Amino acid sequence: MFLLSLNLAASAVVLAASAAANTNFNIQPFKIDLSSEIPRTLSLINNTQLPETPLYPVGQGKGLELDFLLSLRNDWLTTYDWNEQQAALNRFQQYTAVVEGLTVHFVHQLSKDPNAIPLILLHGWGGKHPSLFPKKIKLTPSTDNSAGKNVSYHVVVPSLPGFAFSSPPPLNWSNSDTWRLFNTLMDGVSGTDWGAVVAYDMYSNFNQTVRATHLMLSIFQPPTAEEIAARNITLTADEQVTAERTAAYFAVGQGYFQEHEYKPDDVGLAMYDSPVGQLAWIGTKLKLWRDPQLSGSPPSVLNNTAIITTVSLYYLTHSFLSSIWIYAQNANPWRTDYGNLPLTDAPLLFSQFKYNLALWPEEYVAQTGNLVYYKFHDFGGHFAALDNPPAVIADVREMGAHFVV
Repeated sequence: MFLLSLNLAASAVVLAASAAANTNFNIQPFKIDLSSEIPRTLSLINNTQLPETPLYPVGQGKGLELDFLLSLRNDWLTTYDWNEQQAALNRFQQYTAVVEGLTVHFVHQLSKDPNAIPLILLHGWGGKHPSLFPKKIKLTPSTDNSAGKNVSYHVVVPSLPGFAFSSPPPLNWSNSDTWRLFNTLMDGVSGTDWGAVVAYDMYSNFNQTVRATHLMLSIFQPPTAEEIAARNITLTADEQVTAERTAAYFAVGQGYFQEHEYKPDDVGLAMYDSPVGQLAWIGTKLKLWRDPQLSGSPPSVLNNTAIITTVSLYYLTHSFLSSIWIYAQNANPWRTDYGNLPLTDAPLLFSQFKYNLALWPEEYVAQTGNLVYYKFHDFGGHFAALDNPPAVIADVREMGAHFVV
């Protein structure tokens, strides 16, 4: 049994420590070694021509600002050290497993606490393992949550199929296949972005194994301002900010989504061998979707180094194209059937961040599961694990109070 979350879930199975699992899934130790690709990558970056000044000085309303891209490229060429970042990533124990014919890469870090709960963290598109590592480091030690319960986790961080070191799935692969794959892998899940979609599906379909879930994004269509008003729900000033971001995102912020969903090969092939192109395409999301109050300053760690490392993992593993196919393989993922509760009694926990892309009021989240915990955080964006790591860690620890074997 395990906890499930958009950002994490816990399982009673400790995968890498199991000899039987190793026999069944051909689990092998893994180290990241992409240094040989760096000279060519830097040459491509250095030789990429960009305008000296913006064509039209319209700010970020029409997309990525040239000055920001030039700053990122300059950092990549002059101060960024891939070998240093690779060494940091390799401090974590990593493995590959073969499940249903797919190679699945994952990090597996054990707690010293014998009573620790196995936990799996899922990322989404645009995010990568660095966005989860700050949480993982602080989730393995035993620490009391707000209720005074001592909580510790064994942590697993897999790459979604088609991302980084996990092999691309077949053409007709869907999120339902991914949640079945991960349930087979370790009976547990957690995630952000697309990870949240997979996480909720697992929460809905594996009542015997998924025994609690924590989410930071909902699979359900966020309500409009009119729908919220019709239910006489009064928003706070901070919630109103999130509601305005919701309206803006659905009005003009989904161009990338439609491109990925309908023509993934267009942008995927155009960007395939362009590190600066991927830096622009992914970097703009990481910048625009973070908390503008923080802009990468503490406690946020969503700085230029994190952005370049994230893009490097897409580019150096040649997985940019296969990663965006998740949109085409799962068209129109938003659900609208609020109140159609899943057949599970597992507790649901939800964290809403002020600068996320959408607002899900507590009254709406309560219609999607057995809601036992809802918290609104006044800072943090879509990539909250980077923008507000302390809040995410604290909320994840709250799951331990609701985990029942």
